[in-house]
Amino acid sequence: MKNFILTLLCASSFLANAQVTDSARNNTIDSAKKDLTTKPDTVQHLHSKFGSVIVPAALVGYGALSFVIKPVRNVDYYFKARIARSDPNYNSKAADYLQLSPAILVYALNLAGDEGKNRFIDRTAILTLSGGILTMVDGLKFVAHRQRPYGTDPLSFPSGHTGAAFLAAEFLAQEYGDKSPWYGVLGYTIATTTGVLRLYGRAHWFSDCVAGAGFGILSTKVAYWAYPYIRNVFTHTGKHGRSVMIVPTYQDGAPGLVFAMQL
Repeated sequence: MKNFILTLLCASSFLANAQVTDSARNNTIDSAKKDLTTKPDTVQHLHSKFGSVIVPAALVGYGALSFVIKPVRNVDYYFKARIARSDPNYNSKAADYLQLSPAILVYALNLAGDEGKNRFIDRTAILTLSGGILTMVDGLKFVAHRQRPYGTDPLSFPSGHTGAAFLAAEFLAQEYGDKSPWYGVLGYTIATTTGVLRLYGRAHWFSDCVAGAGFGILSTKVAYWAYPYIRNVFTHTGKHGRSVMIVPTYQDGAPGLVFAMQL
């Protein structure tokens, strides 16, 4: 009898634990589903402000002109010579840490209870999409084949650090700019500082950093515009009324995706 009771208690404990685990999993999926099915306002926001791409497009255009217009290219040589005279021994890794700080600030603010425009899953997906777009743009380095100012390799154009910094600055401005324009000012100040530090480190020409800034801003803007459409592909109701959803997961140090369909 004692063994029977002990077995029964163990079985009950196992079933209760399974129910708790199932409950926790269901709560996570329900939370993620709510997160994904809440319509963001970013697509309307960008549809009404297509003029906002003029400035970053002009920055990219300036960088491209440095390959074909000598006076534009001469500006690069001017900054290189001036920096060589004023700070010939400058050497700092500060740009490595500054470039993503505006994006980190978005998560820090949210963690502190100051919610931005989008929920965590949407926000993270948009940031990931922005980074993917900028990574593809970085392939231009191999096409442009421009030598860096210090001549170590031909991968100078465009500036990846500056691009990442302005991507993060625009991300901060998109998420919190409606609450205060000073968030955007802070983000863009950090991004500009990153670009300047890359100049002083002689890692890039001036036009590399200008173009990188434009590409970074455009990457984020395109991501905010495209993401609602991409998300709708994975969170829609099919012709049979079945709700389809893909949820990002992270378990035991391994990221992944869970595909779910309501049967």
